[in-house]
Amino acid sequence: QLQLVESGGGLVQPGGSLRLSCAVSRFTLDSYAIGWFRQAPGREREGVSCISRSGGTTNYADSVKGRFTISRDNAKNTVYLQMNSLKPEDTAVYYCAARSTYCSGYVDGMNFWGKGTLVTVSS
Repeated sequence: QLQLVESGGGLVQPGGSLRLSCAVSRFTLDSYAIGWFRQAPGREREGVSCISRSGGTTNYADSVKGRFTISRDNAKNTVYLQMNSLKPEDTAVYYCAARSTYCSGYVDGMNFWGKGTLVTVSS
């Protein structure tokens, strides 16, 4: 089965930056579109960004567009989420997820999930 492991979360000040990583094992990364999702306490999980299998197409939620950048290095089987200009409302557990076809911003559209990494934005 496909396995995904997130890393790179932590505590940052508002306006700061973090880069999250999603490492994929057992299967080659280029077989899957990869999305980033997040879930804040008391809220439903929501889509943040997604990148196509080739990396040629990316999508972003309106709330993060212009601040976050998704990328992938298929040779390293890793997807990244560069997060800049972080805001307190970005605080959440961030998950990466895989889909065998095209990008989806919906939780139910993803086939495989990592266990998440916590991002806390606070002064």
